[in-house]
Amino acid sequence: MPEQPIKTSQRVFEILEAFETEQRPMALKDFTRSFGYPPSSASALLKSLVTLGYLDYDRFSRTYMPTMRMASLGNWVQRALFGRNEEVLQLMQRLSEAYGETVTLAAQSDLYVQYVYLIPSRLPIWYAVPIGTIRPIARSGSGWAMLGARSDDEIAELVRRINFHEPDPARKASLEDLMRQVEQGRRDGYVFNKHTLEQGAGGICMVLPERRFGRLFALAVSGPVERLEEKEAEVIAGLRAGIARLEAAAPSPAGEAAPPA
Repeated sequence: MPEQPIKTSQRVFEILEAFETEQRPMALKDFTRSFGYPPSSASALLKSLVTLGYLDYDRFSRTYMPTMRMASLGNWVQRALFGRNEEVLQLMQRLSEAYGETVTLAAQSDLYVQYVYLIPSRLPIWYAVPIGTIRPIARSGSGWAMLGARSDDEIAELVRRINFHEPDPARKASLEDLMRQVEQGRRDGYVFNKHTLEQGAGGICMVLPERRFGRLFALAVSGPVERLEEKEAEVIAGLRAGIARLEAAAPSPAGEAAPPA
């Protein structure tokens, strides 16, 4: 697993996420009660965020509120993930409307897959994870799909690093088993993982054609395996058609001639 975060940085983001959840001004006591922070530490941290311009403080109500400086921090991320015209987000919305299942966008984060965006399912018995959740790349359908775009040597090096950091022999990755999944994904053009991370849950995954800032992204329609199996061909066709449109719309790299019509 990744290293544990530094306590101060963890508390900063817990405070920011609390504002996102509550969507109201919050007092010092809200954080000490919710997270068990020592009052002196929480007060010092909140005052620091005020000094930096990310929170404001109302002396009369004794509450803190995020400023627009906070709101503007991630504006560029949406364009980076979804494209200037949000083509990827539009595709995710179409897939959600068509199939009703959870639709996820994941990126490789070193030895892990990280979910950077998702649209939750509208159907019963649905499966979803919070944005930002990480999974081991060698045990994730989105991970297998992304690894299919890597060379065999790169995959072997990644497995070596995974096993170096994994103290439990039972959880070490098998290069042979991983390559079997990767090769099947390369042949099929998609990965359908079943019961991989949670019994009964699965996902149909494909890699996006455009690398944004050099990063690979995978799109997946996820839900109960039984339900996905019933509409497997339809979901695959929908993913392929949508990704083909993304590929056709993607700008050519600088200096590279566009393909002939």
